Amino acid sequence: MTPGERWLAATWPFVRSGLPTPPARVVDLGCGPLGGFVPMLRAGGYDAVGIDPQAPEEAHYQRIEFERADLPQQVDAVIASTSLHHVADPAQVIDRMTGTLIGGGAVVVVEWAWEKFDEQTAEWCFKRLGADDESGWLHRRRHEWLASGDQWQNYLRDWAEREGLHTGEVLLRLLDERLERQLLAHGPYFFPDLAATTEADEQSAIDAGDIRPTRIDYVGTAP
Repeated sequence: MTPGERWLAATWPFVRSGLPTPPARVVDLGCGPLGGFVPMLRAGGYDAVGIDPQAPEEAHYQRIEFERADLPQQVDAVIASTSLHHVADPAQVIDRMTGTLIGGGAVVVVEWAWEKFDEQTAEWCFKRLGADDESGWLHRRRHEWLASGDQWQNYLRDWAEREGLHTGEVLLRLLDERLERQLLAHGPYFFPDLAATTEADEQSAIDAGDIRPTRIDYVGTAP
């Protein structure tokens, strides 16, 4: 499995647990080239559509930014997996997400709190990178950091600023301002991109205090 496929398989149980029962209408925001959760949703009886500029060129997808997409009216749930920290204006996107929901509709979010990616966590990840794929995002972060000669936190902050990344803290505040929080949990994030490392391995390191949990699992409902 590719890292993307591992991520989808690992996060699907949580995503599914936050959704209403099928045949609910669901939008998968930022589904990516693999199609996100849309194949699993449709196989499970959901009326699902994925939205992403790099979405598959198939039915049930819109290859466009979420901000400009032709959204279904009155959907039952919106999924956003590791997409909100990249968008230019998360408040605008979350407003659009909540605006398309029915009353009581669900927003299921899986996100990354990059600000918690401290040096100890980074070193733990870098020691577990495979040697066969130097193009992965964690490989690039390691190479850039070492080349910079700077302290990790300085490098991370500068990289996040260049990429326009939003912190997990900001995203949670924006979500809580618009939704009624039903669930918030933190856990493993990096394992799909690491060699011979499972979600359970990363969770064990978190439990031991060796690394920080940077993944955010969030479920909120529209008032």
